[in-house]
Order: sequence, then structure tokens, then C-alpha cells
Amino acid sequence: MKRRPWTWIMFIGLGLLACTPATPTTAPTATFAVAPPTATPLPPTQSAPAPAEPTPTAAADGGNIVIFKIVPGESQASYEVGETFFNQNNRFNLAVGVTTAVAGEIEANLADPPASRIGTITIDVSQLKSDSTRRDNYLRNNALESARYPIVTFVPTAIEGLPTTYAEGQDYTFRVRGDLTVREITRPVTFDVTARLEGQTLRGTATTTIRMSDFDVGPIDLVGILRTEDEVKLTLKFVARP
Repeated sequence: MKRRPWTWIMFIGLGLLACTPATPTTAPTATFAVAPPTATPLPPTQSAPAPAEPTPTAAADGGNIVIFKIVPGESQASYEVGETFFNQNNRFNLAVGVTTAVAGEIEANLADPPASRIGTITIDVSQLKSDSTRRDNYLRNNALESARYPIVTFVPTAIEGLPTTYAEGQDYTFRVRGDLTVREITRPVTFDVTARLEGQTLRGTATTTIRMSDFDVGPIDLVGILRTEDEVKLTLKFVARP
């Protein structure tokens, strides 16, 4: 089976990627009548202690919910697609394009991982770069029309396979379902995710395969020059921190 070139339509990680949609259960809060404490002024030479920095295992509300933000520049989204050059003796090539313009938030519930959620993941596909400027320009002005529709979005709707507990530094695999929008077309997509939490850094990789024809962006056929495959592999490698 042939491989596929350039077009994008990603990415979404998926965040993905990491933890996922599911609404955390909130326990009812008991209310008590407590007399307000009396503030005692500090001596003139004494300074108030600086507040402690929140950590992934101790959220500001005293719980275990931490919001991680995907770090652009350290994260990346990419496409891989096969292309055949008819004007070069039917030479086959694997086209790869990458962008580091990725953003999104992941709400990790460390006490109850299945209750974690993922916000919308966005990828600026107008910044996709491959080893060919001509290919990149064609995507911007024709196939993806990313000069006009620069942002591809992935909106997570469900997660499968999250563990009930987690151990720091251990890899976990699960699936994230959601809606991928390229230009003005939205289709359901499922990403396979591998993620791990180490200290205050959440890292992971999310992959899926889509068809260009499902989003009306291919396969690309330049008569007498080249033709791409219809299937495209999308990969999101994310780094997220509180």
C-alpha cells in the first residue's frame, strides 16, 4: 500500500494527549460557622513569609487537580504522507511536515485519573515546514489553504483506558476520541496516546491516521508530476507544565 505526503490535519494531542475528558465528581461541601481570626500585626522588622509554590501533587484548592498547559516550541505536531513522483521515474518519497505552534490545556486529576479532562487542542498549520518550500507553499495556498484557515482544532469528547491510579514516571497508554476540524470540515478522530508525568512535566505522544479525502484536501494529484496517498499519519508530541 502506498504511503501519503504532506497535508496536515492534525494534531491534535492530545493532548491529548495526556489526561482526558470526563467530568470530575465534586463532593458536597460542608459549611461551618467559624469566627473570623484576629489578625496579629508582625513586628516592624519581621516580614510575612512568601506563599508556597503550588506543585502538581498539591493544587491551590488543597486537592489533586492540576491544569497543565502545552508548551509551544517544546511540543510539535507533524504529518507523514507518501508521494510518488511520475516525472522522476515513479520515485516514492515520504513527505514529513512539522510545526511547533501547538496549544491546549489538560486538567489532570491525580487522585482520580479517569476524571481528568482535556481542553481544545489547536495547531497552527500555516507554520508547517517540510524539506520542500514548494510543497509548503502548495499546502498554504491550495490543499490545506492554511493561509486562509491557519488553525486546525481537536476537541476531545471521550477517553478510553485511563488507569484508576498512577505512578510518577510510568508510561500509560489510552485512547482519546474527539472532533478534528480542518478548514470548515469536522470529522471524528481517535488518537492513541502514551503519556507519563515526571515531577511538574507531563509528556506524551498521540498518533492517528486520517484520510485527506474525508476533509476534502486530497489526495493531491498534479498530472504528470506527482500523486500523494490518501492516508496521512498525524502525530502530536506534547510537553505540558502547570
